[in-house]
Amino acid sequence: MTTIIPLPSEFEFDFCVQFLRRSPKEILHTIGEDTSIMKAIRVGDRIVVIAVARHEAGLSLKTLDTDFSHADLESMISYVREWFDLDSDLKPFYKLARKDKILAPLVKKYKGLRIMSYPDLFESLIWAVLGQQINLQFAYTLKQRFVESFGEKVDLEGSTHYLFPQPHRVSALTDSDLLPLQFSRQKSQYTVNIAKAFVSGDISKAKLFGLPLSEAKEKLMGIKGVGNWTANYALMRTFRYPDAFPLEDAGLHNALKKQLGLKSKPGVDRVKKIFRNYKGWEAYATVYLWKSL
Repeated sequence: MTTIIPLPSEFEFDFCVQFLRRSPKEILHTIGEDTSIMKAIRVGDRIVVIAVARHEAGLSLKTLDTDFSHADLESMISYVREWFDLDSDLKPFYKLARKDKILAPLVKKYKGLRIMSYPDLFESLIWAVLGQQINLQFAYTLKQRFVESFGEKVDLEGSTHYLFPQPHRVSALTDSDLLPLQFSRQKSQYTVNIAKAFVSGDISKAKLFGLPLSEAKEKLMGIKGVGNWTANYALMRTFRYPDAFPLEDAGLHNALKKQLGLKSKPGVDRVKKIFRNYKGWEAYATVYLWKSL
């Protein structure tokens, strides 16, 4: 079964592929030589492997399984639209950015770059915690071990496709389960805390949907281990709040240092001042600055 998903004019598939290829240890999707992307997702109570590829009329969404209801198909299309951030209108952002000396060259060079989403809020939060205070490749190592140990999997045509572990499974884990994977004790505790918040119903994607940024952040930061950076990152990646951005992010500061030709990274106050120019589009400004690195 193949479905074609139309694309907005400001979209570049190659940038999506570049982001998804950040690490050879990535375990939640695979990318073929033709840049088709295969990923296992949950559709209702089933696990389905989808393939997303470039097509002259948009993105093609394919699955070998044909036993789907119309609602199932709509669910898969919705997932892809969310994953690739196809519903954001970037025209206002580009209009703002072209008048800014920092962003103007970036939006010209990276036109069509989108915020690749983590549609699963739980995955988004855990990934943010795993990445705290370590380099990106070791964060991917931790994720790989975590997913292989506790995630579900499906075998298809000689390949294994994994799903991110679900909260109910993770909530029952202890340090004795996670420390052997090289989780720090702190990461172990925070991971389980987040899972328990989902299992208890205190946090869910549905509960945060549509809330103002400040309220959504407050609810996430009520979980021990979720600070301002983690909350902003998850809200940016999962809900694509355009005004969410990780102010304290070292990569963001390095990108500004590079773009401004500074000898040292700008302080938080200077970053705040710069970002006043991007009000309402802080998340996209952040993603374009990250890309510049």
